[in-house]
This record gives sequence, C-alpha cells and structure tokens, in this order.
Amino acid sequence: MRQERGVTGIVLAGGASTRFGSDKLTARIDGRPLLQHAVDAVAPVSDEIVVVIGQGSEPPVESSRPVRMIRDADRFPGPRAGLLAGVEAAAYPLAVVAGGDMPWIRPAFLRALLDRLEADDRGAAAPILYGILQPLPCAIRVAAVRVARGHRRGSLLALLEAAGVAPLAELAWRDVDPLGGSLQDVDRPDDLAGPADLPLRGWVATWAKPAGRHPVGGTAAADRAGRDDPPTGPPAS
Repeated sequence: MRQERGVTGIVLAGGASTRFGSDKLTARIDGRPLLQHAVDAVAPVSDEIVVVIGQGSEPPVESSRPVRMIRDADRFPGPRAGLLAGVEAAAYPLAVVAGGDMPWIRPAFLRALLDRLEADDRGAAAPILYGILQPLPCAIRVAAVRVARGHRRGSLLALLEAAGVAPLAELAWRDVDPLGGSLQDVDRPDDLAGPADLPLRGWVATWAKPAGRHPVGGTAAADRAGRDDPPTGPPAS
C-alpha cells in the first residue's frame, strides 16, 4: 500500500515527429497506435491519465482509467513544457511520466520508479543507464515539480534536477526489464521493428554474472541504496 495515495499518469504526446516524417503517434505496433501502447503502460499504476498534446492534435486513446487530453500553449511542446502542463492538470500528489513515443515501457518499471520515489524525500525518481541519468520515464512528486518550474529554465532533465532526483540504479530496473525496452522511444520508422538490446556494461555486468545469478539480478547493495556506485566487497553468491 502506498503511503502517498493517488497517482496521475502523464503521457507526453506533443512532439513534431520531425525525424519520423509523419505523425508517429498514429503508427501501429501489434495493431495498436504508438500512443496507445504508452497509455496502456501507465494505466495499471495510475488513478487517472493526462495526455499532453500540441495545438491542432487530437489522437484517439482508450483506457480503463479516466483520460484527459490537455493542450499545451505551444503547437509542438517539448518534454519540459509538456510535463509542466501535465503537472498543472494532475489531480494526485504523485505522477509517473512517459513519452507517447515509448511503446515498450513495462508497468513494473514504472512501479519501481514509484517505489524509489517513495523511499526518498526528493521530488523525482529517474533511471540510470550506463552511469547517465535518463529523464524518461520518471516518477515525480507533483508539488515539487510545480515549485521547481521557476528555479531554472532548460531541459526536462534540468527541471527534474531542480526538484531533486533520486536515481533508480541500473541493477534494480533490469530486474523487471532486462533488455531496457522501457527506456527506448521511436524516432524513425525503422524503430517500429522493436527495441534494441541494451547490454550490461562495465562493473554492472561484472557484478551481475558471478555464481549463476540472473544476469540482471538486483540483490546488490547498490540496488537497495538506489545508487549506481560500485558496491564494496565481493559479488553476492
């Protein structure tokens, strides 16, 4: 049971699809539009869904959860502007945030982000990949992001950092998404074929292999602490 009740699922769907060449959110994977996949991923962990769209856009979506379409003032709002529009519309104190062009997000990945957020007092939680903080998908405290909007301008990542980010360690999220599909988006038509394999690298790969452990096992001290710093001592057996 969550200590902070209520989660809004925010799906950012206002991009211009420049590299795709047409409206990529209507492109289909397994018979469903790209955007529908993202909405379906956030639905199991959300009490409501807010889809942020640009001016002149009206993508159809369906969900078992209440869905609201929010139009940003910009015709093609970027991720930062989209998130700010989404948090203003959010009815709940917590939110998970996904790109509308991220069809391979797993609900368990979003739950891991929410768990990481609630284990910390910072305003956001975001995954680490190869030692680098990834801005999407993420989990946020809505009030913290509303406050952070006036602290600095720039990217979505800068906004999250202004709110304070608790990192979700790579070993932790790979327990629920071994290949890292939850971190990947569709930029070009060729991407519709499926997510690329994001292999383990560096000390993370070394730590995960000994003694027949699952290759993405999450029992390391770094997982429990939510860090991607190399743990001390020998790998667990």
